[in-house]
Amino acid sequence: MERRCQEVIDRCWQLGDANPILFIHDVGAGGLSNAMPELVSDGGRGGKFELRDILSDEPGMSPLEIWCNESQERYVLAVAADQLPLFDELCKRERAPYAVIGDATEEQHLSLHDNHFDNQPIDLPLDVLLGKTPKMTRDVQTLKAKGDALNRADITIADAVNRVLHLPTVAEKTFLVTIGDRTVTGMVARDQMVGPWQVPVADCAVTTASLDSYYGEAMSIGERAPVALLDFAASARLAVGEALTNIAATQIGDIKRIKLSANWMAAAGHPGEDAGLYDAVKAVGEELCPQLGLTIPVGKDSMSMKTRWQEGNEQREMTSPLSLVISAFARVEDVRHTLTPQLSTEDNALLLIDLGKGHNALGATALAQVYRQLGDKPADVRDVAQLKGFYDAMQALVAARKLLAWHDRSDGGLLVTLAEMAFAGHCGVQVDIAALGDDHLAALFNEELGGVIQVRAEDRDAVEALLAQYGLADCVHYLGQALAGDRFVITANDRTVFSESRTTLRVWWAETTWQMQRLRDNPQCADQEHEAKANDADPGLNVKLSFDINEDIAAPYIATGARPKVAVLREQGGELSRGDGGGVPSCGL
Repeated sequence: MERRCQEVIDRCWQLGDANPILFIHDVGAGGLSNAMPELVSDGGRGGKFELRDILSDEPGMSPLEIWCNESQERYVLAVAADQLPLFDELCKRERAPYAVIGDATEEQHLSLHDNHFDNQPIDLPLDVLLGKTPKMTRDVQTLKAKGDALNRADITIADAVNRVLHLPTVAEKTFLVTIGDRTVTGMVARDQMVGPWQVPVADCAVTTASLDSYYGEAMSIGERAPVALLDFAASARLAVGEALTNIAATQIGDIKRIKLSANWMAAAGHPGEDAGLYDAVKAVGEELCPQLGLTIPVGKDSMSMKTRWQEGNEQREMTSPLSLVISAFARVEDVRHTLTPQLSTEDNALLLIDLGKGHNALGATALAQVYRQLGDKPADVRDVAQLKGFYDAMQALVAARKLLAWHDRSDGGLLVTLAEMAFAGHCGVQVDIAALGDDHLAALFNEELGGVIQVRAEDRDAVEALLAQYGLADCVHYLGQALAGDRFVITANDRTVFSESRTTLRVWWAETTWQMQRLRDNPQCADQEHEAKANDADPGLNVKLSFDINEDIAAPYIATGARPKVAVLREQGGELSRGDGGGVPSCGL
């Protein structure tokens, strides 16, 4: 049903100036009781509605239930009366049910009539609903987080790597990715899977604007919910920062072209959460985003992230920490120039851009979580100017084609960043972290903002000079290089800190998704897929053509100038009509 509705909406806006839709509003919280008043109010009007004209398969519902239920896959639209025949035609074509339930009025008054009971359940001025309502006053208390410093007595780097690579937030998520079609519309330029070995490590999603252009759009997300257990404001700032470091891999240009959507989730009324929410909103809405030149025009909230239940004679409850999920959207000048984490083994250099400026905080990290700890000091946006400089520098480097690969540092820290890049490139890595300090555990597992870029060895000096121009000289550290082979080696002043087979790390990283797939899919198929990941000799997806791809095989058949006609039929639930339709002309049909 949602698909049918979307097809009608798409057909309408594609008519341009002839679009019959004047206003549109989705039906969410409050159902029609909220959507209809907001719809007419947006046009500076009131409305008269008939309750029983609302489509309903349950005649026994009360007026309250009909007007206020929050059934999904519904929209309310304002359509000009003379455009109704066109709108009706489009709905019939898509088999999307609709109903005309009322009219807009000059008087800003809301009237709802019920012809079953012949009364008016609602008859009041719109100002009562949407006027200047009294501001809410909340008496809240700020609670300081109490976290103990990470107890590292029994932590070794080898054990930490194994545990972190199995953590669901870090581990491979193929079981989530392959359940859906990643190429709907035929305009997906960058999905989750990267490289010939199809490793799900992409930093952002990229689509083209049409089937025959390289112009498009990029989307990324950022979230650091665990950090809110220690610092609400830092968690929110990191969410914005992570969304920015993810989307920086594309050719966007001015940072002001990026628009953010903020999805807030909190347990309102829980001790400390209300004040924490205020601090977090202020941190990004009044401080960070204005300094970066970013805006948050849209968003959403869920304010009841707490549940209680009875278990035997015991009262139980679960409270979610404050969470902010930032979605970043921007237009892309050329989707072909999007960077991925896939490493190249040509003569190269790996550079760390450490926006954490050496703080290396371990609070609320994946490392802390796998040892059932929280820590005390979390990561944060250490320097807003440098974060902005990082984005501008990345855009300059992407435009100049100076980068071979990029991957941000987030869940799991630098070690996971390097490992995922090695997985995507099916190669080895040799790096030295002496420049990152004597605390190797913190250097490898902190989740401060930043990331790793791969450049050609001959371009290293030029890239470092450009980064310095953008104020990042003290953030850039040469690590080492990607090499052909299967070894993943980390040293410090030529002393081995960690060494393992890349294939072994790949298997560890995949074990969580493998077990999830065995529960959901055919276990034998899941086993076969997992075994393939342990095969270092796997050549990946490599095309060996037995024909000339540039040869126009259709030419002899259409030499008369009359192209054969092909019809692409679209049925409910079908997803590929646009892609198939766009591909037909390229085949000479």
